[in-house]
Amino acid sequence: MNNFFNDIQGKINQALESTPAKDIERNVKAMMTQGFSKLDLVTREEFDIQAQVLAKTRARLEALELRVVELEARLAGQSGASASATPSAAASGAGPLPGATDPAAPHVILDKP
Repeated sequence: MNNFFNDIQGKINQALESTPAKDIERNVKAMMTQGFSKLDLVTREEFDIQAQVLAKTRARLEALELRVVELEARLAGQSGASASATPSAAASGAGPLPGATDPAAPHVILDKP
């Protein structure tokens, strides 16, 4: 009895494989695959990986921006104290970079997208 059903199932599958609809499906898949290969596309996996890299980069950039602000504040605090404590350091040129403590000096601020 199982042989009978297996035979019928095999014949139905064989009939479906040789129908024009199956040929059309194969042709459409081939055309779409060829068309997609000409486009500049990435796989979902590659996209997800790049999205993770971008998220990590943004987090690192934010941390570095905070550190720069902290270092600038520390430099501003030290330059005021060191200028009054050691006047020879300013004369020797060992002080902070020009404009580093000047509040009117331009600052680079990176905007987040």
